Amino acid sequence: MTSPDASIAASLTRISGELTSVVDRLTSETPGTDTVLEVLGGADRVFVLGAGRSGLALQMTAMRLMHLGLAVHVVGESTAPAIRAGDVLLTASGSGTTTGIVRAVETAAEVGARIVAITTAPDSPLGRTADALVVVPAATKLDRSGTASTQYAGGLFEQAVVLVGDAIFDALWQRSGISADELWPRHANLE
Repeated sequence: MTSPDASIAASLTRISGELTSVVDRLTSETPGTDTVLEVLGGADRVFVLGAGRSGLALQMTAMRLMHLGLAVHVVGESTAPAIRAGDVLLTASGSGTTTGIVRAVETAAEVGARIVAITTAPDSPLGRTADALVVVPAATKLDRSGTASTQYAGGLFEQAVVLVGDAIFDALWQRSGISADELWPRHANLE
């Protein structure tokens, strides 16, 4: 089944329209998202965890939070320490039921860490356990109906995770009063 306009330009237009719709709905329909900033801002350390493309999106957020001066660890990396009380686990799962993520959230909660979750499903195990929640109005990877998104396998959610992560960083940065010049020395110099 070939679309009449299967070009990169047409795809960019369609995808950007879907993202704009998600952002518009996030800013108008998601009260309380600033709780995310309070939880992250008060963390001793931040751990990030996501599976697949959501995990890759959160790794970009981890980098930006590190640039801000937070102690950040990517779960699963060999240098990630044990999570403990005072820490925050920042995670993303469109369905909110990804087994490894739910298990990690349960472990983090058991030791007294706080949970920040990005999901499409606030009533999921992830959503119900979270101390702070961003509900993304996007299709999950299992929704192939084409009604919530024309993109494949949760693409819209994963793109929204990147934008939400950048918005979290930007809001924390604006609150900090730190200049871009002060952030710069934290950029990797072993590339």
